[in-house]
Amino acid sequence: MRKKLTPKLLDNLPPAEGKRYEVRDELVTGLHIRVSNAGGKVWYLATRVDGVSRRIKLGTYPVLSLKDAREQAQMILRDIQLGTFQQRDIEPEPPVLTLGDVIPQFITRYAQRQTKDWKGTESILMRMNGLHVMPINAIKRGDVTRELERLISDIGAKGGKGTRANRGLAAIKKLYSWCVDQGIVENSPVVGLKPPIKEESRDRVLTDDEIIAYWKGCEAEGYPFEQFGKLLLLTGQRRDEIASMRWSEIDMHRGTLTLKAERTKNGSAHIVPLSRQALDILRSIPRFLNSEYVFTSTGKTPISGFGRFKDRLDTFVGMDAENWRFHDVRRTVATNMAILKVQPHIIEAVLNHKSGIVSGVASIYNRHAYLDEKHEALQIWGDYVEKLTAPKAPPIRHVSTGAETVAYS
Repeated sequence: MRKKLTPKLLDNLPPAEGKRYEVRDELVTGLHIRVSNAGGKVWYLATRVDGVSRRIKLGTYPVLSLKDAREQAQMILRDIQLGTFQQRDIEPEPPVLTLGDVIPQFITRYAQRQTKDWKGTESILMRMNGLHVMPINAIKRGDVTRELERLISDIGAKGGKGTRANRGLAAIKKLYSWCVDQGIVENSPVVGLKPPIKEESRDRVLTDDEIIAYWKGCEAEGYPFEQFGKLLLLTGQRRDEIASMRWSEIDMHRGTLTLKAERTKNGSAHIVPLSRQALDILRSIPRFLNSEYVFTSTGKTPISGFGRFKDRLDTFVGMDAENWRFHDVRRTVATNMAILKVQPHIIEAVLNHKSGIVSGVASIYNRHAYLDEKHEALQIWGDYVEKLTAPKAPPIRHVSTGAETVAYS
């Protein structure tokens, strides 16, 4: 990180989370302060002495002030230029960081603070293990391209579409942008690199038979995935929004789920009316003592392992694993609401779409509007799902006994 240092900025530098970090001065070349996880701050000057890269320790802050550190650094640089510098307390340059070294720092210091899906970012970066041992400043554009091609090959062998490689490119672009800001590298090798896979918008919608199969597959799970999968279908909300539900977000009396802005993908607060069927499911869920999470197996964190859950659904109900995703459930809800004559702007309100029919200034004034209409729409959908998935009565067989006909079920 390169900044114009000020005493106020130095006083407010937070302790490192994990490995120590450095902040470079914009005014004096090579001057930087290193911050440890204990909050200690030490001045250093990075320069070359007799053609060899060296790191010279100047002293600790605030004993050595910003003004003193700059003056001392400038004196040393002058002496080196004049050839009169007497070597003292010089540290060799630290070993070059590898990508594997940088990923945990990037996740802790940037992704966890800035992105909601930081676990997904971490997961895809960890999959790019062919680059982990390489120095972060030595990775070339071609190295990244070859690693993305390997991801496509590996995922393709499992029947995937390879879009994970696009996620990998997006993640490593963010990582290198952060590295440039931190002064870890001077330039990013992936600037302007195009995604390796052309993605097409999906239009997959589950058929009625597939909805029935999905429902039966959920019922075979038990808590927590049974109720999670059913609520995903009944509400049409995003997977992580339902998976991370808190009891404090649910008002059983009013029949609503209230998602704060930080819990939604588009950053807009969202009220989800709950149908009678959704409320019945919530009432059936056991509560972990002192846990806020509706869906949890530990009481401390929300559920995960959605890929394994989907695999079990595929195996149990025989659905085409290559041809559906959990996000298709959301599209299925929207499509069926349209078939059931729900107005498009109400469907958008149910899905919490930020752009579309209701957008701009109108979206601000309509933030809490359509609550009754959303409730009606989700109840219509809930009734449809209930009717669709209800156990079918066995056919009636008529057996003639000669004198009379007896009906058997």
